[in-house]
Amino acid sequence: MNPAEDYILNKPEPWRTMLMELQAIIKHTVPDVDEAFKWNLPFYSLNGKMFCFLNFRKKFVDVGFPWGIHITVHQDKLIAGEGRKNLRSLRYHSPEEIDVEILVTILQNVAQLKKKRY
Repeated sequence: MNPAEDYILNKPEPWRTMLMELQAIIKHTVPDVDEAFKWNLPFYSLNGKMFCFLNFRKKFVDVGFPWGIHITVHQDKLIAGEGRKNLRSLRYHSPEEIDVEILVTILQNVAQLKKKRY
């Protein structure tokens, strides 16, 4: 097992299940992502560039996008980063809030942006 997996599996429910689902969606949607454990979080890179990360907090889970300010779809669903002007995230407070279609569309958009420049 790797540290990113440990991070996910050591979280309490329902957060563990949510993180596992989000991890699976990321890996399925963008199979070329590399998973690592950076800054004490499961972090995903694409072609050596920062792609996204998973972050558990006491009351929610974030899928964070370091260059999320450049995302061109579903900006109304993204939350601005706390003190970081480029960061955007999707925030989930329960498993029912995970909208797979929106997440997949955003992941595909970020993958396209990574091919272009970020």
